[in-house]
Amino acid sequence: MPQPMPSRRQFLVGSLKAAAAAAAASALPWIPACAGTRGRRRADPARYNVLFIAADDLRPELGCYGHPTVKSPNIDRLAATGTLFTRAYCQQAVCAPSRASLLSGCRPDTTRIYDLRTPLRTAMPDVLSLPQHFRNHGYHTISLGKIYHHGSDDAVGWSERPNAARSLYADEATNRTRRQRMAEGKRKGLTASGLYNYSAGPSTECLDVPDNAYGDGAIADAAIDAMRRRKAEPFFLAVGFWKPHLPFTAPKRYWDLYQRAALALPDPTEPAGAPAIAMTNWAELRAYSDIPAQGDLDEAKTRQLIHGYYACVTYVDTQIGRLLLELDRLGLADRTVVVLWGDHGWKLGEYADWCKHTNFEFDTHVPMIFRVPGTRGGQVCRRLTEFVDIYPTLAAACGLEVPAHCEGTSLVPLLEDPDRTWKTAAFSQYPRRGAVMGYSLRTERWRYTEWIDRNTKAVVARELYDHAAGPFARANVVDDPEHADLVARLADMMKKGWRAARPPAS
Repeated sequence: MPQPMPSRRQFLVGSLKAAAAAAAASALPWIPACAGTRGRRRADPARYNVLFIAADDLRPELGCYGHPTVKSPNIDRLAATGTLFTRAYCQQAVCAPSRASLLSGCRPDTTRIYDLRTPLRTAMPDVLSLPQHFRNHGYHTISLGKIYHHGSDDAVGWSERPNAARSLYADEATNRTRRQRMAEGKRKGLTASGLYNYSAGPSTECLDVPDNAYGDGAIADAAIDAMRRRKAEPFFLAVGFWKPHLPFTAPKRYWDLYQRAALALPDPTEPAGAPAIAMTNWAELRAYSDIPAQGDLDEAKTRQLIHGYYACVTYVDTQIGRLLLELDRLGLADRTVVVLWGDHGWKLGEYADWCKHTNFEFDTHVPMIFRVPGTRGGQVCRRLTEFVDIYPTLAAACGLEVPAHCEGTSLVPLLEDPDRTWKTAAFSQYPRRGAVMGYSLRTERWRYTEWIDRNTKAVVARELYDHAAGPFARANVVDDPEHADLVARLADMMKKGWRAARPPAS
């Protein structure tokens, strides 16, 4: 289970020591922290580069978030030289809508993107996207790996053709079988998602291969090359790592860092009183060839998947460390804004559920770290924040105007004072078949959700979860009489929407 968040003092004192010790013990490549920017004169924000790092399906379970097992020394180093946000939330817990929201600066009900099939430019052909905004101001914008869900999306946003290099498996026999199945699926007329499910291989792979035998190692290679090529001019370098998304495939040396038998198992208990519409059948995982089509997973398979997920996290952490080291080597760290985000959460067997696709805390709670030149390092911000805030934050940090269409709030004031008064709620949503949309808001303690029929506007189900003790919710208490006044207040907040939850003007 996730651990309580460290206090600021604990974080400042222990973060670097713990990460360094973990790296030394596991033979991970520990990258020493640079001197940082505390007390230095701030460079011209208009000349700041941007290193925009995404990791797919990354939970906020890392060393810097207090997790006792996951080895993430390089992300920990980034947090120790930047600001770690412990209460960040995505706007929809699935790849395409989350990324379209973040990169457009608009929430899903504005983008109208709720599925995996719709590219941003199909839904919003004229929106000023985040990379386009920077390109319009003289930045050289580059997309490597998975940034948008659709690799060719937003052509006007990029100075170079996006490179979405991806290699799911290193074993050629597995790849050959997948290609054969893919060809067979095409003959059967399957759609893109159907083809993927039809040809999915095993859920894990552990081979003794170099890092760039998989896509993320190759992406890191390309990103380092891009930094070297563009170091003399302002760049916006977007680097999207595929892992720890399924399948859990990573070089053997990352698997060897974890002892499978010692890994903690999740609590499979569903929240009492949770409506059926809130749950999923984790079809994404069931598409893989070694996962049963029905029923729960046994302990051995559960441990194997958790082991694979952790191995992939550490594999990605190493690639991120390579990027940070290259920034230091090129002398760019003090004039580069770095942001790290994971597009949504992921369940690892909690509630006997897997993957994302819900409004639960495990799905919507996300990691987010900013490092901005001239701001203090080692800060922890516990204020409610959202992925839709990333666009205005990067614009403001780099001296660009925040476009009027943005529906988030610049986090620059929190980088200067992480304890200041901020949003009263963070908003997420998830659709279900039958034109029902689940709208969820997270306050400091509570998660409240309404499932609304978008045709009739009727509320078909409601949920209320107490998260005072952490992300695991024991029961839906929305109908408890003792919470009637609270439910009424939260329902009113939901009705007023995100605009009413914005922080007060400074």
